[in-house]
Amino acid sequence: MNANLILKFLRDISKNNNREWFEKNKPVYLEAKASFEDFLVDIHKEILKFDESLTSLNPRKIAFRIYRDVRFSKDKRPYKVNMGAGFSPHGKMEQEPGYYIHLEPGDKSMIAGGIYMPNPENLAKIRQEIDYNPKAFLKILNDKEFKKHFDGLSDWDRLKTAPKGYPKDHPQIELLKNKSFTVAKMFTDAQVKDPKFIKQVIVAAKSIKKLNDYLGNAIA
Repeated sequence: MNANLILKFLRDISKNNNREWFEKNKPVYLEAKASFEDFLVDIHKEILKFDESLTSLNPRKIAFRIYRDVRFSKDKRPYKVNMGAGFSPHGKMEQEPGYYIHLEPGDKSMIAGGIYMPNPENLAKIRQEIDYNPKAFLKILNDKEFKKHFDGLSDWDRLKTAPKGYPKDHPQIELLKNKSFTVAKMFTDAQVKDPKFIKQVIVAAKSIKKLNDYLGNAIA
């Protein structure tokens, strides 16, 4: 992966987020996109060593489009200022746990995992599993290796009060309030450019595997 090329393109498009500039610089974008896809191929090879559920995945087909959907957004910028991809059994992590890779300049790159915004049916199943089997979930979150990379579940998407059907004094109420069950580890631009970046990503991804297995079993 040519990290310098990718980060430079993303910095440039954040300053020139318009169709005219993009069309003039499309060859640079295509080069950066190809480099990102090479990176995804390398990541996929390493993840397969501990997660065989991704065997049938084509890593060159899982990157998210750079074009933003602006139909219902006040932000009308046409292009994303990051490159991201979702590794999951059916691709792009739609209603299933997986691994998310995100490259963005300004020290905003990350490896993330878990399940993002599950639908009401799957959310209910996950909450039920935490209610019935909290020890296994807490064991994952409190694992020493896991805690080296992640400071618990991301707390940006959660209820302010107890979900329907659960008492406010439930022992796991803070976990049950979550509407997404994700974790994330951030990386600086310098780390992304480091030849050991893939290794760092994979070490963190290994810690996500048990979380994904728990969530996957819950919604199966």
